[in-house]
Amino acid sequence: MVDVAIVGAGPAGGSAAIFTAKAGQDTLVLHNNQSVTRRAWLENHYGAKDVSGPDLIETGKQQAEKLGAKFVEAEVENITKTADGFQIETNNGNYEAKQVIIATGMYTTLAEKIGLKTKPGTEPRIKTILDVDTQGKTNIDGIWGAGTIAGVSMHTIITAGDGAKVAINLLSELKGERHVDHDVLQSK
Repeated sequence: MVDVAIVGAGPAGGSAAIFTAKAGQDTLVLHNNQSVTRRAWLENHYGAKDVSGPDLIETGKQQAEKLGAKFVEAEVENITKTADGFQIETNNGNYEAKQVIIATGMYTTLAEKIGLKTKPGTEPRIKTILDVDTQGKTNIDGIWGAGTIAGVSMHTIITAGDGAKVAINLLSELKGERHVDHDVLQSK
């Protein structure tokens, strides 16, 4: 059983994975390689000169893997609550996790199937989003929502930030105090 399973490897899911893995949580990212960011050209992502969506996702994946996150290409078909967390059924095997972050962009089919509450979206072309609180919590304890599916703008810089925010909130809840992750340049 992993500590955190993240469904979706776009900017929100990848960013969440960076924070959870860096905090020492056994992190698994399940993705179907269908992120809409894979079709994007980005000239508005702070800290990155013109970059393709695939390159942005690959860089994020490498960062998360360097910190210990594992990525598995799989279509998540169902998530059910268990006594210890969640059973995640995919077309590529089953997994168990204590906590789950849903970061599936504009795709809500899985969320609706597993009983997560939704509401109308406010962004263009986003008809339905998860009904999450300000922390990113859904109506099912232990399942969180991050990124476009949680109602933030589709811009990669915003979804990445939301993934980080949700991961920090999840980590804070687990620790019982606010989680802080700030690195400092080391002098030579």
